[in-house]
Amino acid sequence: MSIAISVSDLTKRYDTATALSNISFEVKAGEIMGFLGPNGAGKTTTLRILTGLLAPTEGSVRIDGLDVTSHSLEVRRRIGYLPEHVALYPELRVQEYLGYRARIKGVPTKDRRNRIASSMERCAVTDVTRQLIGRLSKGYRQRVALADCLLGEPKILILDEPTVGLDPHQIRQTRTLIQELGRTSTILLSTHILPEVEMICHRVTIVDKGRIVAVDTPDNLRRQLTGTQVVHVELRGGAIAMEQAITQLKGLRDLEVNVRVPLEEVFIRLTTKEDGEPALSRAA
Repeated sequence: MSIAISVSDLTKRYDTATALSNISFEVKAGEIMGFLGPNGAGKTTTLRILTGLLAPTEGSVRIDGLDVTSHSLEVRRRIGYLPEHVALYPELRVQEYLGYRARIKGVPTKDRRNRIASSMERCAVTDVTRQLIGRLSKGYRQRVALADCLLGEPKILILDEPTVGLDPHQIRQTRTLIQELGRTSTILLSTHILPEVEMICHRVTIVDKGRIVAVDTPDNLRRQLTGTQVVHVELRGGAIAMEQAITQLKGLRDLEVNVRVPLEEVFIRLTTKEDGEPALSRAA
């Protein structure tokens, strides 16, 4: 399977702040990839670099085999980008707005009518074609923005928090629409909502504090995490002996031990499938 999006050693710095630190991941053609992380993790910065709106400090991004920096216009013709905060023209009617956007995107005159009709039908906005955008609900405005994304018949859709601010019914509609779009397009879906990834995505890339922390299928990640616990313990006295006793315990994984000898302190952090507290108590 070919690679639609390839991100390699991507870093973005703002003065002394680092928004992204050496991240790498790939999205396969035809895949719906979730880009999951808390607010401020670096998701939007990554998407803006992927769409050519920001320049990376280091690293490279290739979209459909093209370098984003050196082939910016060609890349933009291949993607449909839905930002988190969509700027629509409230004084225009839906069909007028999409016609305007089709002209900007260079859709040939002979194809515009069909492209607009097809985009509106796929995004279920044919019942509001003559309505002013400013009078639409947020759910409808989101679908109009998605219809705009489809006008150029992009191979790749990049969606930044597409369900933020929607009510539960609108969220369900938007998720269903994204799944339908995924039948014909590669989709990179940024979100901080775990259930959204589980319901929609084939794989998920998890980012935190500008770094990639995991890439796998939702099922595999769930199996790895289900039933685990994280234990943090602080002990005083006999630091060296305590460290030796803890590291010999069985059934514990991802064990981190930090010893401060002068203060006779031991800080322990571990992840375990079992109840790790009795074993730690016995060792103490």
